[in-house]
Amino acid sequence: MSRIIAIICAFVWAFSAPVQAQELSGLARIDGATSGFSEGWRGEVTLRLDLSQGVPWRVFQLEDPKRLVLDFREVDWRGFTADALGQAEGIGAVRFGQFRPGWSRMVIGLEAALGVKTAALAVDETSGAAQLEVVLTPVSGADYAAQAGAPRDPRWDLPEPALPPVSTRQERPDWAPVVVVIDPGHGGIDPGAERGEVNEKTLMLTFGRELRDTLRRTGAFEVVMTRDEDVFVSLERRVSIAHEAGADIFISLHADALSQGHATGATVYTLSEEASDKASEILAERHDRADILAGIDLSKADDEVANVLLDLARLETQPRTDLFAGLLARQIRETTGSLNKKPLRHAGFSVLKAADVPSVLLEVGFLSSKADLERLTDPNWRALMAGAIRDALQLWVEEDEEMRGLLRQ
Repeated sequence: MSRIIAIICAFVWAFSAPVQAQELSGLARIDGATSGFSEGWRGEVTLRLDLSQGVPWRVFQLEDPKRLVLDFREVDWRGFTADALGQAEGIGAVRFGQFRPGWSRMVIGLEAALGVKTAALAVDETSGAAQLEVVLTPVSGADYAAQAGAPRDPRWDLPEPALPPVSTRQERPDWAPVVVVIDPGHGGIDPGAERGEVNEKTLMLTFGRELRDTLRRTGAFEVVMTRDEDVFVSLERRVSIAHEAGADIFISLHADALSQGHATGATVYTLSEEASDKASEILAERHDRADILAGIDLSKADDEVANVLLDLARLETQPRTDLFAGLLARQIRETTGSLNKKPLRHAGFSVLKAADVPSVLLEVGFLSSKADLERLTDPNWRALMAGAIRDALQLWVEEDEEMRGLLRQ
């Protein structure tokens, strides 16, 4: 078994001065002016983070790609940028943000095999300020692989594993609302696509809330959000939320950016092992990679027996998904006119793998398109888009009930 490096530290201290207690009542902050990377003897790299107060923390390393992961209990990132840390040999991109409620994460890409030599946090007894120092030293590829690995709780946001039944489709009383799970893509440490000051995670959270309110006003829908704040939610957790909520339908919202070609207009994606085109394949890989870059890698967690049962469940779910995807594309065209020239596509998006829940991924638009960016940042246009999704859902409920009635005869 691989030896896992995971250093976990917690601190409990008391301060008698009322002024100090007041200063420490907020979240810890990183001083970008005094924090940073420095290079040492024989390729060693030291990361120093100066914090306004001590916090519980841990550090571990992962591979494919190589990266250093630092978790904190919790950090206020306002005013801090990755550029403040500077650069060092063997150090790649730095990502940070809220990772789960109460916890923050920093992920540092490694362009060389650098192992953790020492890691320690020192707290000043007088001021309460703290300094975290992690020293990385060059190691062989084999030694890095032996040290790398997630801590014992890589599935921290997942429920206990259980196989879904072959079909969970139930008769719903006429009075019961349709349960819609809205999944604003990305979040926390994962910003998604970025264009200037606009990023995908914030834009989709805003639109997700607007869509939720639009649906609730009809009185016909019960809406569940996979996230209602700027937090990271793993792909598998998003799927499990749909199961826990007893979802009738799952809608994942995105606004990606593509450098290949000129993608513009809304696009509706459904699940398939084979991508309908190269652009769809690239998007699916990018969405799954967001989990890996954030320190979650469950790509090898699939079970062959479970997959057989899931495929059986999809025999019933897929026609219902396709029905909604078609209605959604039609309503978007009629309401907004902002539809991709090839609006219905499919690829292996992990977030669509709730086998017993009809699921679609909606690229509301592409941040790489100037026209889409203007539409996405216009609240009036977003209201039209929310209305189109509402109308598609209402039509889908009616036609789905008719389809169900035919099956009962």
